[in-house]
Amino acid sequence: MPLPALLQNRLALPVIAAPMFLVSSPELVIAQCRAGIVGAIPALNARSSEIFSGWLDQLGNLPATAAPYAVNLILHPSNTRLEADLAICEQHRAPVIITSMSARADVVERVHAWGGIVLHDVVNARHARKAISQGVDGLVLVAGGAGGHAGSLNPIGFVREVRSFYDGPLALGGAISDGAGILAAQAAGADLAYMGTRFIATEEAQADADYKQMVLDATATDILYTPRFSVAGASFLKASVARCGFDTETGLPVDTSQENKSVVWRDIWSAGQGVGVINDLPPVAELVTRLAAEYRAARERLAG
Repeated sequence: MPLPALLQNRLALPVIAAPMFLVSSPELVIAQCRAGIVGAIPALNARSSEIFSGWLDQLGNLPATAAPYAVNLILHPSNTRLEADLAICEQHRAPVIITSMSARADVVERVHAWGGIVLHDVVNARHARKAISQGVDGLVLVAGGAGGHAGSLNPIGFVREVRSFYDGPLALGGAISDGAGILAAQAAGADLAYMGTRFIATEEAQADADYKQMVLDATATDILYTPRFSVAGASFLKASVARCGFDTETGLPVDTSQENKSVVWRDIWSAGQGVGVINDLPPVAELVTRLAAEYRAARERLAG
């Protein structure tokens, strides 16, 4: 099954930039789309639906030659803003919706009614089958090694298992930080690479300067994957975990008297295992140009 036209004709590189909590902003997404990759933003990064609407006003001014933008919507019942934010997406005719934490046919139908497409992120084959049954247009496979909320499955094994029963559009995420990784995702069977962590270390990212530096300093072994700080397994920079008083191997408080200590996500920073090849803070346009050159070089190397 071919990719939808808007994910083929307007992309300079087969990449979706993952929506990242506290990092993705209109400025980052605009830079990503102008550079020729899908830029995605979580609706909940905006403090209110009114602010979110203003963000989509900005994204609606992208030139016709830019890649499409995407909005991440959390469909879990705990998201009290879902209906308001979905209505705003409808008003702005958001081209791509990335849904998380539930797959719902009614949401898919509503997005289709305004001409948009729905991609749903999943961490295992069972979730993939459920999303397919709800009529989504494609899947985002969030595999082991990815930043933020992620699964624990090996990326190659995961994409090959899903490809055994699904021939629709697939994006694969999990420790992809350079052009060779983008090609590897396609070689495994995905259509697109889903990249987040590499874009934390860019000029336009909304991340704190210390957060960016922590990404530059980290290697793959400096990432802790744990369900300790959220409702599901997620990947965090161990240095930020330690700074907040938690053990970097277990996620438990170092001071046992603080066993019920609460955690705020803005204090414990997420990143994936692809940090080991990130060593600078370029503007997005420069980074995407570099990724494209690395992607071409990887293809030529294999062809040779």
